[in-house]
Amino acid sequence: MATQTPEQILDAVAHGDAPVLEQLAQMHIDTMENSGLDERTYHLVRLAALIAPDSAPVSYLVNLGMARKAGVSATEVQGVFTAIAPIVGTARVASAAGSVLRALGMGEAIKKQR
Repeated sequence: MATQTPEQILDAVAHGDAPVLEQLAQMHIDTMENSGLDERTYHLVRLAALIAPDSAPVSYLVNLGMARKAGVSATEVQGVFTAIAPIVGTARVASAAGSVLRALGMGEAIKKQR
């Protein structure tokens, strides 16, 4: 098997290359059970972890979708933003809010394509 350049790997990720996505999925197996948290708390903690490093919109798209299925409300999501703002800073929270809006736009675009 030939070694791929970083550009080829990133291109594969951007185009939904199955082995890359499968590897990403494998990293998350059993993490909720191993955390000892209930499902809603688990998703709220993950949201906070996405906000802190200024994650990409697609990360919010995936994680907020799972959180919604677990019954996490928009009010609770807003509560996470409020709770961590003093720790991560207003600029990070504002950036995360923009990423969430872009993620929601991506989600709508995906729905329209189906």
